[in-house]
Amino acid sequence: MAKRPAEEPVQGSASAAKTSASALPPTTAAVQQDATDVAMGEFEDPYGDDFESDGEIIEIDSENSDEEDAEKVIEEDKIEELDQQEIYLPHKSRPLGPDEVLEADPSVYEMLHNITLPWPCLTLDILPDNLGAERRNYPATMYVATATQASKNKDNELLTMKLSSLSKTLVKDEEDEEESDDEDVDADPIMESESIPLKHTTNRLRVSPFASSTGEYLTSTWSESGEVHIFDLSSQFKAFDEPGYMIPKSAKKPLHTVKVHGNVEGYGLDWSPLISTGALLSGDMSGKIHLTTRTTSSWVTDKTAFQASSESIEDLQWSHSENTVFASAGCDGMVRVWDTRSKKHKPAISVKASATDVNVISWCEKINYLLASGHDDGSWSVWDLRNFSPNAQPAPVAHYDFHQSPITSISFNPNDESILAVSSQDNTVTLWDLSVEADDEEIIEQRAQVKGMEDIPPQLLFVHWQKEVKDVRWHKQIPGALVSTGGDGLNVWKTISV
Repeated sequence: MAKRPAEEPVQGSASAAKTSASALPPTTAAVQQDATDVAMGEFEDPYGDDFESDGEIIEIDSENSDEEDAEKVIEEDKIEELDQQEIYLPHKSRPLGPDEVLEADPSVYEMLHNITLPWPCLTLDILPDNLGAERRNYPATMYVATATQASKNKDNELLTMKLSSLSKTLVKDEEDEEESDDEDVDADPIMESESIPLKHTTNRLRVSPFASSTGEYLTSTWSESGEVHIFDLSSQFKAFDEPGYMIPKSAKKPLHTVKVHGNVEGYGLDWSPLISTGALLSGDMSGKIHLTTRTTSSWVTDKTAFQASSESIEDLQWSHSENTVFASAGCDGMVRVWDTRSKKHKPAISVKASATDVNVISWCEKINYLLASGHDDGSWSVWDLRNFSPNAQPAPVAHYDFHQSPITSISFNPNDESILAVSSQDNTVTLWDLSVEADDEEIIEQRAQVKGMEDIPPQLLFVHWQKEVKDVRWHKQIPGALVSTGGDGLNVWKTISV
């Protein structure tokens, strides 16, 4: 998986987003104005405080025009305005000019906040909390962990953040403004952060799914030095909610470091969702996968690697139903299914998923036989694992080539098995709904009405623009909310589509 160059700190945010493909509200290319430097941790308002109507004032002769005529004139003006705006599609639209950014359409976001950081981050994860599930009220609160790709190794950090007062950014119409101001108070968002110094860039970071239930916020980082560190971020988490709490020095050091990979870096990293004590898989660029587990007193790494080729392991995913089964994705284009009980440490099944690298995979949490894979040619697929067998090459149950640049992240929505988020080096995150039927009459009608929709898959829900996006994660406890990391920092967002 390609990294981005890290030569200078990111001082501003090219915060821009694209819109829903089902409703296809327009976005316009705008010239970016001079921006002042923004310190780490500051939120940027993607829209400004006020929204002014661009519509004309239409005078209607009461004697010669009735209400229907007025509505017709207004509708014609709206259509003309839509025709003048440009819908951004990564595979069709012209490249942006040097002084252009994409301007988000606020009407299609329920929430959108941009966070600038001192350095780009290749990876992030959500910290589970005890604030409850199915949270739909605003302002929202969430906890996030990420790690930097600084230009100098000594400047790298592991960042733990609390993001609070995340208000709705959905534009209100005049009728909404007349209602009570007590609901969904529009307060400035707040970011609090704690940092741990690191010696190298972090390729991937993952948080244990059992963090909130066990109280141990086990967080693993894959360093480009070839080491896999395991931290406990529970002290950092505690400091956010207990004023005056002092984080002990020991909490800024790893509990354990996996050194069995030598000096070979890697990307594949995943915690078991079924083993609460901690079972961590790490895969490196030489094709070796190692399992690290915890005993009552220490961490132990199996020195015998799981290996099928010398090609890089790009991603790893544990099964959500069998605690000894996991899947791997590699630069040889293969998706393999393994069993940790195998004494030979060889895959049980291997399937050719792409003629190019398989960069990322996602194992569906709701339906345990669905696995998604994202490829270096920009395509991605969904596989039915029931069709996998040792001597057959199955066909994917779904395949899309909408993106024209390598896929950098793919993730099933943990609350809806038909929804996926896919990020690409074309600077977009797309949301997809696999439950949509291609012959749906409403979909056909919409595609006929909107220019440029003819070759857009009907399953495409939304396109979000973010510069150099590398990783995207769903927030399981806030349905539909996502956090993505790119060259301009973090985006915290939720669309009206999911």
